Amino acid sequence: MTAPAGLTTRLIACFDIVDGRVTKARRFADNIDVGDAAEVAASVYADGIDEIIFYDILASAQRRQADLATIRKVAEIVFVPLTVGGGIRSVEEMHAVLAAGAEKISLDSMAVRNPSIITQGSDEFGRQCIVQSMQVKRVPATAAIPSGYEVFIDGARQATGLDAIDWARRGEELGAGEICVNSIDQDGTHEGYDLEITRAIADAVNVPVIASGGAGSPEHAAAAFTEAGASAAIVSSLLYSPRMERTLPVGEIKTELAKRHGLPVRLT
Repeated sequence: MTAPAGLTTRLIACFDIVDGRVTKARRFADNIDVGDAAEVAASVYADGIDEIIFYDILASAQRRQADLATIRKVAEIVFVPLTVGGGIRSVEEMHAVLAAGAEKISLDSMAVRNPSIITQGSDEFGRQCIVQSMQVKRVPATAAIPSGYEVFIDGARQATGLDAIDWARRGEELGAGEICVNSIDQDGTHEGYDLEITRAIADAVNVPVIASGGAGSPEHAAAAFTEAGASAAIVSSLLYSPRMERTLPVGEIKTELAKRHGLPVRLT
């Protein structure tokens, strides 16, 4: 779905959390420490970020609940929508995460293992609360994966045999109110989003799509909106990646989007 004209484009900071600290990966591996989650959150919030996505990246593998203490610390100091994912296996755990201060729930690997959890969350909290997060990777097209993009889970380590576009459509049918397309190939490369799969999914569904993986310049974010039909773009590398030669404040990215590309943004 291409965002209707006039809607504000959203910039999102994505926190990959390990032991209460933000890390930054490249192709879902080799995470580098960035800083304390609450301190990084306070910085990007003060600078005008529109939303924050918080992934407890070890929770699923360690078979434990998301880090509620760190979620609370972040929620206490930011007043923009906070989406939380990682280790959420039931409606009861969704309640705990929302009670800690989150506004939306991100479901990824668990949704593949148990698709009904999308419907359960949507029925309990409303479609607007459920984000279907997808780890997608370019593969040879086959009858089973006609798009040439396969869904992976468990930190991009496990192939599922699911076609990315088919899974996006299924997630919307099950009740997801938003879809985040995480490109494994582009993640942390600073070479731009995978516009092809982002566009294909945006065209295939009728809910907002978030572009994720590859932001290296404001022009990349602009392309996600104007060429790929995304409603939001994750720009974490631009904000605080240790691998970037020069990071940018949120305000500078928004100014570039507004003045050079004519995109509607929320300026602070």
